[in-house]
Amino acid sequence: MAISGSSNGYTTAALAFTLAVVSVSAAVSLCRWRRRGQDLEYRIEELEKSLGSTMEKSASERKGRVKAQQALREALAQTESHDLHSTIYPLRPIGTIQSCFSTRNGTPRQPLLVSLARACLVFDPALVPPASLEGLEEYSHCWILYVFHLNTDIEKLWRKPSQSKLKAKVRVPRLNGERKGVFATRSPHRPCPIGLTVAKVEEIQKDKVLLSGVDLVDGTPVLDIKPYLPYSDSIQGASVPNWVKEDCLLAVASVTFSETFSSSITSCWKLIEKKSLYGSADEFRSLIMQVLSWDIRSMSQRNKPQDTLDVEIVYHLVLEKLDVSYMIDNESNILVQDVSLPKNLQDFAGS
Repeated sequence: MAISGSSNGYTTAALAFTLAVVSVSAAVSLCRWRRRGQDLEYRIEELEKSLGSTMEKSASERKGRVKAQQALREALAQTESHDLHSTIYPLRPIGTIQSCFSTRNGTPRQPLLVSLARACLVFDPALVPPASLEGLEEYSHCWILYVFHLNTDIEKLWRKPSQSKLKAKVRVPRLNGERKGVFATRSPHRPCPIGLTVAKVEEIQKDKVLLSGVDLVDGTPVLDIKPYLPYSDSIQGASVPNWVKEDCLLAVASVTFSETFSSSITSCWKLIEKKSLYGSADEFRSLIMQVLSWDIRSMSQRNKPQDTLDVEIVYHLVLEKLDVSYMIDNESNILVQDVSLPKNLQDFAGS
């Protein structure tokens, strides 16, 4: 009986101890969870404060930008007409043209005259994300707004506008030098040297657009492009002067190649084919023929009779940085003599 009572006492004590341990453990765990909960609440409060501060700062900056834009618009609206020369608008090129035409000489005077004239419009990735070009591939043609950056008077026009005088009339090649009002022509020499052209969209490659039928020289800065819309951009019944309708005024009679031309272009092609916009030497030859099917000479060159000279004049055309030499007689028959590398081979290799 005494042993049984003692055993029950030990059992009760063990149970009590176990319950005490469990209670203490539960209390400790509860305390830890409370601390964690408090820490979590504190962190949430800090994050909410930080987010609120960021949103307030962002809203303040947005209000500042809006006010600045409104002030700019008001200032522009209040500009008097006699003070327009002092107004500057924020225009910046969004890309650059990589063209088959290395120089102004030979670059077509109008778009789509030379279907094989190719170029690659390379956009500035900092200004034009690839998503900006999504959907452009669905159009066959696009408008291109650009700068006549090779105008000889462009520095004076931009840096010293007060010293730049507007030429009210310019010589028109189709009229053999007869003068017309500058705004009745597409002369590059304009009060604001901005050009507008249309080209065929061949392919979209990330930040590049491959074009054909271009009249753009290599290195041309591009300000904007827009899709060509036939229903609004093609005007049925539009009228133009008679001299504009004459398509054959600058067309040549024939274009032929010398016997040595084939060997010359074959050797030159091996050096440019990897960077060329063309797939073969024959295609490049076709480009030369298309370009020279129009008389690309200046008016002074055309007005100088060939038979009054002691020696025959050799003219030059630079395509994809290759020098193409040719002659033309008084009947407008062209003989393409040769194609050669630039004089500075080092510059060519690094281009």
